[in-house]
Amino acid sequence: MELEKMRSLSDEELVHQEKTTSEQLFRLRFQVSLGQNDGVKKLRQLRKEIAQIKTVARERELSIRGAALDAAPAAEGKKGAR
Repeated sequence: MELEKMRSLSDEELVHQEKTTSEQLFRLRFQVSLGQNDGVKKLRQLRKEIAQIKTVARERELSIRGAALDAAPAAEGKKGAR
């Protein structure tokens, strides 16, 4: 999945996508360990996708917190000016 598509997903869809990708990674690792599959490239791709999903989720979390923290000092500055 492309990064732009990940960023357009809702939070619930992002969590669902992470779970399904993690499950795919688990199944692929299991197949590789049994010698049924030689999907090293697919393993890398899935790990990268999970990392991107987690990064997008963390960016959203920080932007929400950052906005709340930035607003608090501005409000305090107005109180002190009176």
